[in-house]
Amino acid sequence: MIIKEKITIPGLSGKLKRRIYIYLPPDYEESGARYPVMYMFDGHNVFFDKDATYGKSWGMYDYLKQHDPALIIVAVECNSRGNRRLSEYSPWDFDEGYGLIKGRGKEYMDWTVHKLKPFIDSEFRTLSNREYTYICGSSMGGLMTVYALTAYNEYFSKGAALSPSLWCRPDLTLNMIHNSEPDPNTMLFMDYGSCELSNHSRMLSLLQETFIEFYQKKVFSTLRIVPGGEHCEACWEEEIPVFMECLGIKSRK
Repeated sequence: MIIKEKITIPGLSGKLKRRIYIYLPPDYEESGARYPVMYMFDGHNVFFDKDATYGKSWGMYDYLKQHDPALIIVAVECNSRGNRRLSEYSPWDFDEGYGLIKGRGKEYMDWTVHKLKPFIDSEFRTLSNREYTYICGSSMGGLMTVYALTAYNEYFSKGAALSPSLWCRPDLTLNMIHNSEPDPNTMLFMDYGSCELSNHSRMLSLLQETFIEFYQKKVFSTLRIVPGGEHCEACWEEEIPVFMECLGIKSRK
């Protein structure tokens, strides 16, 4: 079952309403059980093609119906006005051919952990501690996953960063990880498509440097270069079973 509602994030976008998708496992109503929660970026692109920006979603709903992991997923739509998605999904100010973008990723994550997460934990039967709280995203959402798993490590134990936009102020990202003290039970899956490596300069080395920084912090890390992978939802869909297995989120079918 997927609950689809409208919400606002007043500190970031005032009264502008955006969609939130909440997936509950098929046995949620009768089981009485509590479930881990995965928070996902770009919620409109996660479940349904008809809602996706380019007409193709991750197809996450199809995966969930087929594999039935014991998992709640909460996916919030991005702010698609102008460059506001870039702003909300970047921890840092940057200028990479878009004009100056003010990074408001900290504001977004503060809202996530102080407003959204408490609401979800109060309204649904969740396992609310960090061991059972995960985060996932692609592109700028992948960068935010790396950021959240580091700067908000007290809340998130596992993360999947697909095609993360590490080109966005890599100096600050690497320095943040280097100076962090993550919990030893932190897990990160990170990937990049082989066909998209040339989209930004020194992308392969940035992936390697980021992986090494996490590895040196004793984070259980997976780095995968996807053969033939491109920067698109169809390719990220193919990675769902891979990152789910790497993060230990098991199928019940």
